[in-house]
Amino acid sequence: MKRTIKDLVNLKGKVVLLRTDFNVPLDEGGKILDATRIKNELPTIRYLTSKGARVVILSHLGRPNGYDIHKSLWPVSLYLAKKLSCSVSFSSMVLGEETKERIKMLKDGNVLLLENVRFYKQEEECDMKFAREIASLGDIFVNDAFGTAHRKHATTYGLARLLPNAIGFLMEKEIKNLDKILNNPKRPFVVVLGGSKVDSKIKILEQFVEKADTILIGGAMAYTFLKAQGKDVGMSKVEDNNIEVALNVLTKAKELGKKVLLPIDHVCLRGRNPRPVVAITLKDNLIGYDIGPRTIKYFQNELEKAGEIFWNGPLGMYENANFRVGTRSIAEIIANSKAHTSAGGGDTVAMINLFNLDKKFNYLSTGGGATLEYLESGSLPAIEVIQEKIS
Repeated sequence: MKRTIKDLVNLKGKVVLLRTDFNVPLDEGGKILDATRIKNELPTIRYLTSKGARVVILSHLGRPNGYDIHKSLWPVSLYLAKKLSCSVSFSSMVLGEETKERIKMLKDGNVLLLENVRFYKQEEECDMKFAREIASLGDIFVNDAFGTAHRKHATTYGLARLLPNAIGFLMEKEIKNLDKILNNPKRPFVVVLGGSKVDSKIKILEQFVEKADTILIGGAMAYTFLKAQGKDVGMSKVEDNNIEVALNVLTKAKELGKKVLLPIDHVCLRGRNPRPVVAITLKDNLIGYDIGPRTIKYFQNELEKAGEIFWNGPLGMYENANFRVGTRSIAEIIANSKAHTSAGGGDTVAMINLFNLDKKFNYLSTGGGATLEYLESGSLPAIEVIQEKIS
């Protein structure tokens, strides 16, 4: 069990370097379009400030190539100032005399947000000299950035090697929920997987064939599985290099007595005709873009029997309203299920938010790739390096 911020003692006056994930969408004017990630971080910040810590926040935003005013964390500092009862200030640099001076002036229980750590190329290189310079600014390191915990970066992995450390409430919550899915799911355990590429889901498919009772597969990746079964897929997107992978998953599921369900009808386009049609069999120039009404009922039958449901990946090209019905229907079925319901992955959570169903899920993971990698391996590099709790 990893050490958490509740295991830290005598925080008053200590400079806590807190790594968060404030990678939020901004419009061109710097307005925050979705503050979910910041809201999720507030309990950890409030706890640390209530204990009298001087909290210095490190985060990234986007993938800038050097300094980029449009990727500045300045708007986040304004948002924090509105949500926290303590004083919140901002430093336009991560390192340098300005930052050191601001930390010296920081009063107990107040917050200083530093500029985007990815303005420095040393961050993603996990340059330990860079990490040591940042570590010299603080006394304790707390990592609460689950969404970047799969990266060995200077402020996620490097700092934990240099300072006494712990995880925050958000990271703790992620670990507990994902561990439950992996190790103690309610039965029957149904996993819904979508998205476009089998490539990105190979490991998680292999994991869930072992752990789940039923896997429902939709999205473009379903056509690779259907072709592996010898079924017609028309001109739908297929990863020919992964047909053998799909066949192996299907074979292993059968050997283990697990169910893998694939679409039995499809919402399609025929050639250049822009009008969608529903087809049971995909032939000739038909291209599948969503699961059809029969598939929705077919999947619903399994979901209504579930004790635990985990969902990752859209079941159709949901960006287009013509091909959103399948994904929305399954989202609503899961949201209204009596099962314990969880979802993870950037697109998946974005869809749930788009459909205003976020409050009806038991748990939504804040990680994208980090969530999948954790479910694949049971840990992540930036978590492994955190000190264990002393019992």
